[in-house]
Amino acid sequence: MSTTAVHGLWTTAAAQPLDRIQAPHIEYAQLAPMLIVFGAAILGVLVEALVPRRSRYHTQMFLAVVALTAAFAAVLGLAAGGYGTTRAGIAAMGAIAVDGPALFLQGTILLAALVAVFTFAERRLDPSADGRRVDSFAAQAASVPGSDSEKAAVKAGFTTTEVFPLALFAVAGMLVFPAANDLLTLFIALEVLSLPLYLLCALARRKRLMSQEAAVKYFLLGAFSSAFFLFGIALLYGYAGSVAYARIADVVDGTVQTIDPALAATMGNDVLLLIGGAMILMGLLFKVGAVPFHMWTPDVYQGAPTPVTGFMAAATKVAAFGALLRLLYVVLPGLSWDWRPVMWAIAIVTMLGGAIVAITQTDIKRLLAYSSIAHAGFILAGVIAATPEGISSVLFYLLAYSFVTIGAFAVVTLVRDAGGEATHLSKWAGLGRRSPLVAAVFAVFLLAFAGIPLTSGFSGKFAVFRAAAEGGAGALVVIGVISSAIAAFFYIRVIVLMFFSEPRPEGPTVAVPSPLTMTTIAVGVAVTLVLGVAPQYFLDLAGQASVFVR
Repeated sequence: MSTTAVHGLWTTAAAQPLDRIQAPHIEYAQLAPMLIVFGAAILGVLVEALVPRRSRYHTQMFLAVVALTAAFAAVLGLAAGGYGTTRAGIAAMGAIAVDGPALFLQGTILLAALVAVFTFAERRLDPSADGRRVDSFAAQAASVPGSDSEKAAVKAGFTTTEVFPLALFAVAGMLVFPAANDLLTLFIALEVLSLPLYLLCALARRKRLMSQEAAVKYFLLGAFSSAFFLFGIALLYGYAGSVAYARIADVVDGTVQTIDPALAATMGNDVLLLIGGAMILMGLLFKVGAVPFHMWTPDVYQGAPTPVTGFMAAATKVAAFGALLRLLYVVLPGLSWDWRPVMWAIAIVTMLGGAIVAITQTDIKRLLAYSSIAHAGFILAGVIAATPEGISSVLFYLLAYSFVTIGAFAVVTLVRDAGGEATHLSKWAGLGRRSPLVAAVFAVFLLAFAGIPLTSGFSGKFAVFRAAAEGGAGALVVIGVISSAIAAFFYIRVIVLMFFSEPRPEGPTVAVPSPLTMTTIAVGVAVTLVLGVAPQYFLDLAGQASVFVR
């Protein structure tokens, strides 16, 4: 094109009245929880660049705690303003849904992240290195394990304070994930929450090679899952001519009359819908850790720094199940005859597979990983119900599960020997005699995982199984109860090992943590007992928050 023609186009465009350019309309107040966390994460990056090294730890921790607290206050403000019920709607030009499930899940993620950040900041568990306190993370992430540069970084007292902004970026992605109202926003949120987690998994101070191996496995399998997810989005776009949830749902229901001429050949083609929907489900089930997409879970949980494992196990599951619920209940409700049998099969193999394989585990972190897989199966029973009670039961279960998980992994960080955390089960023999309080707290968490009455685990399982039974999935409930009985065996086995075995002379010690980890464990125990003894208020809250905006 000649210069004259280009100049002509510019002058023609300039001659157009400016009011024809539509400015995007963004509801900043409704997006406040996400914007606060994103803003704090970006500030955290600037802190790394501009603040002196000796002040970074306290600055980053203060920034992370303030941001998560402020974001949670913003969620409460939106809920109090009726955005979870009567004023629920679509914000950011159709990209984000602000409704009951989104606000409930965002509040759960923020609270879980807040108590998890306390375990990130713990610096009293390892013996001091060269007179300086150290945390769970590598002194210098870029140095090769065992190299001179790593030794020099340890000697100089370096700390990887980048973990705080990385965690905030992951939380920000998790906040967007269950609230996304179109497939493109969902994919961007998936990447924003995943990439920081890949990095965090590689940053363990001890057992660095295992930690880096875990991160590489997570990254490679996560990349495959993202590829399936993106291809599924492309196929659904070809099917519906849009990535917006409401438009896809309308095409599935057959209520759309206008067809885009460019997509006339593919719109309404059920093959694209079924394959595209299956691929997107595959990506979400990978994040949830459901069988057969669970292979990354045990290795990553074992290799990652334990504070990161607790954070990831709780918050990622909440976000992924939120996105899964919205996809199945908002986008594909007209396809429930197709997806329910598939989800039945996945729930059954996930419950039984997680429970049976956990029995053979000898490492406490791997045992908790397979336990989390079994729990994903229990939560899927609530998803399959396809009723408002199913949604509310899943929301309640996720709230209960996240605090038990973070609390359990916080206890794991306390049991240590010369090599760091003593995660082999044989090392936990007789722990109840060495440290009765720590063993008792861990026993409370294990009983909650097992679903014993008067714990949050029982209330959660009862809610999802009741919703599944009322939704016509009685056989699934029977299998769920059998799986719970199998799972109870290995939880009780650990309790017996701690309280009824003789402690070994060379056994591990229990480190005395700072008030940070104590707070995390205390909150975990309190939530576990409150949701077990008096769950009704929270069940009602989940019930009020169980209506998706369409």
